[in-house]
Amino acid sequence: MGQHRRSKFRAKNYNHPKKGASIKVEPIRQIEEIARIKANLADQPRDLCLFTLGINTAYRAGELLSISVGQVDYLRPGDRLDIKQSKSGKYRSVTMNRTVMATIRNWLSVHPNPVRDAPLFWSRKSRSALSVSAVNALVKKWCREAGVLGQNFGSHTLRKTWGYHQRVHNNQPIPLLMVAYGHSTQAQTLDYLCIQDDEIADLYGMEL
Repeated sequence: MGQHRRSKFRAKNYNHPKKGASIKVEPIRQIEEIARIKANLADQPRDLCLFTLGINTAYRAGELLSISVGQVDYLRPGDRLDIKQSKSGKYRSVTMNRTVMATIRNWLSVHPNPVRDAPLFWSRKSRSALSVSAVNALVKKWCREAGVLGQNFGSHTLRKTWGYHQRVHNNQPIPLLMVAYGHSTQAQTLDYLCIQDDEIADLYGMEL
C-alpha cells in the first residue's frame, strides 16, 4: 500500500493545468528563477547543459536531442552550430556563447559515451538520447524545485524563455524574433511568448 502511495505521489504533476484547462506552456520570466535552476543543477552536468543550451538557442526539444557529441566537441565560443529544424526541414544557425560552451565542456568531461556519433544528451537508462517526454518531465521538475512562478511548464519553456528575455530585457524587435521562430505573423510570436497582453496593456501607460 505504501509503495502504491509513493508511486502516485511521484506521478503527480504539480505545475500542469487541470484536465480540460487550456493553459499555455510558459517561459521562465525572472532572471533570478533561471539562476536558481542553474544552482540546483550545478552537480548535474547533463541537465545543466540541456537547460543552458535550451534557453540560449530557442531550438525545439527534439532538435536539442538530435545533437551528437561530434557536432559540438570541437566548438569554441563564437562558433556556430547548425541544426536541422524539425518542422521546416531547414537548417538554423546559432552562435555558441561562452556560457553554453562552458556547460558543454563540463558535460563532455563526464559523458558516459563521448564518441562522435553518440547523442549529446545521453540517457543512462535507455543508452540512447533522452526522449522529448523525458525533457518535458525534467523541465517541470526543475521549475517546481526552484519555486518558479507560473502554472504550466514543459519542454517548450526553454525555447520560449529565450525569446521572452530577448524581447523583454534586450528589446529585440518582434519581426526578428518572428523569423527566428519561423512564425508567420508578429501576433503569433507575441502570443507564443506570453507577452501579447502585457505589451498591449503598456500602450495605455502613456498619458497624453
